[in-house]
Amino acid sequence: MLYPVPAVMVSCARPSERPNIITVAWTGTVCSNPAMVSISVRPQRYSYNIIRETGEFVINLTTEKLVRATDYCGVRSGRDVDKFREMNLTAGKADKVAAPLIEESPVNIECRVKDVMELGTHHMFLAEVVAVDIDDRYLDASGKFNLNKAGLIVYSHGEYLSLGEKLGNFGYSVKKRIKPS
Repeated sequence: MLYPVPAVMVSCARPSERPNIITVAWTGTVCSNPAMVSISVRPQRYSYNIIRETGEFVINLTTEKLVRATDYCGVRSGRDVDKFREMNLTAGKADKVAAPLIEESPVNIECRVKDVMELGTHHMFLAEVVAVDIDDRYLDASGKFNLNKAGLIVYSHGEYLSLGEKLGNFGYSVKKRIKPS
């Protein structure tokens, strides 16, 4: 009942095979130094063995423009269809891993598996972040990355939702107020 959760597309590939995408909602940051993330995948999924064998994957953040592809990649199997082709997505070259990134995504997080925890219905891949690729369209004139302008989406109880309006900044609840003079 911890909702909403991120809905991300995870790309992966075996050498000499077409790349694949799986949609994952059970993902998150687990450490900042070293930067580490996790994804949880059912062993029955086609992508599971690809990730287990190669030890690499890319987490691709999703947006309102990618919501249809996000859903499709979660309900169709890469055993049966080429998800990149079917969803008109571009498999880009990652910097540090062999798995492709999705060029249409505003952020691509390149990962190397450090451990696999067999937890039950899902196995959790604990991975080190080895590179982060960002879409320059979201950089402002000062070089600040404005990810919130990308139209990110989340998943909650079977529905995809866009993120709402800004409610505050980190630390605003304890920020000292300037008294008028």
